[in-house]
Amino acid sequence: MKTEKVGQRIRTFMERQSMNLDILSERTGLDKSFLSSVIEDDVYPSLGPLVKIARALDVRLGTFLDDQISKDPLVVRREERKEELSMLRGKDKPVSLKFYSLGSGKSDRHMEPFYVELLPESEKSKDLSSHEGEEFIVVYAGRVEVTYGTETYELEAGDSIYYNSIVPHYVSCKGAQPASIYAVIYIPR
Repeated sequence: MKTEKVGQRIRTFMERQSMNLDILSERTGLDKSFLSSVIEDDVYPSLGPLVKIARALDVRLGTFLDDQISKDPLVVRREERKEELSMLRGKDKPVSLKFYSLGSGKSDRHMEPFYVELLPESEKSKDLSSHEGEEFIVVYAGRVEVTYGTETYELEAGDSIYYNSIVPHYVSCKGAQPASIYAVIYIPR
């Protein structure tokens, strides 16, 4: 069971390394006020900034979601999935994406698998982000739009896309109906 919010875990790792916001900002290239919002308000507009924070702290992204339990093999039943992370454009903005970690509990993993609900709010502001690694997405339900660099791809249930995540990208639902995807993110260490 999750005992801390992601922002609290980031703060804990910063304290262990005697790191302040100035240093974290310098190492991530992210604005201090944005980082403060991530840590204090648990606001995440996309996974890109969390990946940059994890790299600056020399931890894997999943460290922010795990309770350091290691299971092999790890089985996650659909009814046992827990929302681990919600993407928000700001503290008082509606949720645009809901992430359910499918790897939480396997602390030695090299990939980050997620089931993701894409809500209509995700289509409103398409702020591209980038980070090292690769992403593989399979659309489970609904219509999805993926912006990848200057190209846009519309995907439907059963379609997939695999790309280098260093290229600026954004994933959202397409239209007024929510969509859902399975996503696997690989981030090199």
